Amino acid sequence: QVQLVESGGGLVQAGGSLRLSCAASGRTVSSSGMGWFRQAPGKEREFVAAINSKGGSPYYADSVKGRFTISRDNAKNTVYLQMNSLKPEDTAVYYCAASLYSGTRYRLGDYDYWGQGTQVTVSS
Repeated sequence: QVQLVESGGGLVQAGGSLRLSCAASGRTVSSSGMGWFRQAPGKEREFVAAINSKGGSPYYADSVKGRFTISRDNAKNTVYLQMNSLKPEDTAVYYCAASLYSGTRYRLGDYDYWGQGTQVTVSS
């Protein structure tokens, strides 16, 4: 079993930056593909970014490409999401997820473990 805890969310002005962290416990996620998803009020949860178990092959939603960067530190069992040039439409609860697959995955159904989420609010 894997427990995921997100942190780093908060309130930021448009154009600002935040760095989200996702710490895993229970067992190592070094063999797991990891992803970030988000859910805005009244909307479905959507894919943001994903990375494979070795920290390669990052993949991004078009809406965040060029602004967000996903990375991981397997020694720390932690995944990060660096978010730059934030926009009000980035406002959402951001969730970290771990897959039993080792590759880069972008579908919700490919993920087996989820964190509780961290709120990101971008003011205009």
